[in-house]
Amino acid sequence: MITLVLAASVLIGISLGILGGGGSILTVPILVYLAGMGTKEAVATSLFVVGATSAIGLVPHARAGRVRWRTGLLFGAVGMVGAYGGGRLAAYVSATALLIVFALMMLATAAAMLRGPRRHDVDGPARGELPVKHVVVEGLVVGAVTGLVGSGGGFLVVPALALLGGLPMSVAVGTSLLVIAMKSFSGLAGHLAGVQIDWGTTLMVTGAAVVGSLIGSRFAGRIPQDALRKVFGWFVVVMGVFVLGRQVPSAAWASPLTWTGAGIAAAAAMARATLRARRARPGADAPPASRYGPGALP
Repeated sequence: MITLVLAASVLIGISLGILGGGGSILTVPILVYLAGMGTKEAVATSLFVVGATSAIGLVPHARAGRVRWRTGLLFGAVGMVGAYGGGRLAAYVSATALLIVFALMMLATAAAMLRGPRRHDVDGPARGELPVKHVVVEGLVVGAVTGLVGSGGGFLVVPALALLGGLPMSVAVGTSLLVIAMKSFSGLAGHLAGVQIDWGTTLMVTGAAVVGSLIGSRFAGRIPQDALRKVFGWFVVVMGVFVLGRQVPSAAWASPLTWTGAGIAAAAAMARATLRARRARPGADAPPASRYGPGALP
């Protein structure tokens, strides 16, 4: 079993190194179902694992110039404030409602990532630091949401930096590791007063995750920006569907209204994708007469 735990821990690091997210969502189930930890102990332990792994995985990204330090530090600091407020608000919302909102939020995020930015600058040069006003607003919102649902920091930070902030995906991934490390250690400090951590298991899992993050960070700089964005988007889709499936009652899945709504949404998505593909084809907007030569009539 310990071999399986270590192998899964490497995947935690690879996810953080390549995608800049997925650590907390992967770590807690691994610690609970494979390592046999209690839920509260697993949550606290995951904060240390993800925080340490993100901090160490940040180094190769920083050396490659894929970190915006001012943006990351400000985003992380403001995100801590938002996370505290979201955490206080979570006490008034049921756990099931929180997880359903979290899953829907993940799916919406995935749709935005798969659609991509409207500007054709995904593979363009890295931008500089983002305006302070944008960082503060986005940091507060993302921090509040992550504090409310208690997970998913990377899944929100990366899209916020890439889609809202306009950073290239590889830079958003590197910068998100700085933000995740800051928020993870801040959250860990709040848990240590009431939770005892098995430091032997924690350090072992952390070591394996660090190895994975160093591996993942090497690939992050070599994967094309568009491919990296799509991998991230589909990964979030899978996790969002998994969480939603665990929380929505089985009766809802058997309801005709559920599948009718899903069918309508799928048809709309396919129609939109088809329309975009037609517009992207060369000559799609050319007048019909152009096929018969200059000046010719059909």
